[in-house]
Amino acid sequence: MEKRNFGKTGYEFPILSFGAQRIVDEHNCTEEEAIQIVNRAIDEGITYFDTAPTYSKGQSEERLGKSFGKRRDQIWIATKTGERTRDGSWRKLEESLKRLQTDHVEEWRLHAVGTMEELDQIFAKDGALKALIEAKEQGVIKYLSISGHLNPRVQLEAINRFPFDSALVAVSAADHFIYSFAHEFLPKANEQGVAVIGMKLLGLGKLADWYEQALRYTFSLPVSTSIVGISSMEQLEKNLAVANNFKPMTDAETLSFLKEIMHMCTPDTLRWKAKDWNNKEEWAVR
Repeated sequence: MEKRNFGKTGYEFPILSFGAQRIVDEHNCTEEEAIQIVNRAIDEGITYFDTAPTYSKGQSEERLGKSFGKRRDQIWIATKTGERTRDGSWRKLEESLKRLQTDHVEEWRLHAVGTMEELDQIFAKDGALKALIEAKEQGVIKYLSISGHLNPRVQLEAINRFPFDSALVAVSAADHFIYSFAHEFLPKANEQGVAVIGMKLLGLGKLADWYEQALRYTFSLPVSTSIVGISSMEQLEKNLAVANNFKPMTDAETLSFLKEIMHMCTPDTLRWKAKDWNNKEEWAVR
């Protein structure tokens, strides 16, 4: 599988990484299945695992912790804080470490920062960024990150204010058409050496009819790696098949694909860019 540099960190990862949100009961994945899926992924060279304390009330982190065992030193864990204060974020990190059965994580991420107001809260005197910096100074985390689904301008402002090591952003083919991280954020992030992790490749399953094309579209972007949510061994094998045989899309292929799925660019499909999650009709205003 093709590997790429992870920004300026000196590390590199395969183009396919593991989104652990779905290895949970909520997505009909048992603990036994989760452990098997995670270890199969590691066997196939996947080393980057993304999770968060909010995923099924911590069950995602718990199952990763149970899965890694003696292989902990082979993998990279990225988890998140949705808190916007220093103290709240520290509490979340301490809880995450217990569930993950580790004394450190490689990457700690500010989760789903969607507005400038949230960014200001994070950068305040006692904001979440202070917890990230302190945790890095104490060796509890190694790299600092931010994620965003909605407004690329927020993540652009974030990396202008602070030298984040990475950013996790929504770059599905349907995201191409509105509030596009591919157009607005990726060029600046690459220029500054910020590692970019792609997400939402299948649009929460809405692009499943174009499975291979959807993955190839995002893999063809200048991202360091991309996470895909996995809840079954069948899905993992399907993702591995695309990644192992990946060839970048040509301009003609990309154009043809985007024309075919343009009708999918709706607030109903891209809920993370809707006015609110339950709004199927209106785009968020930025």
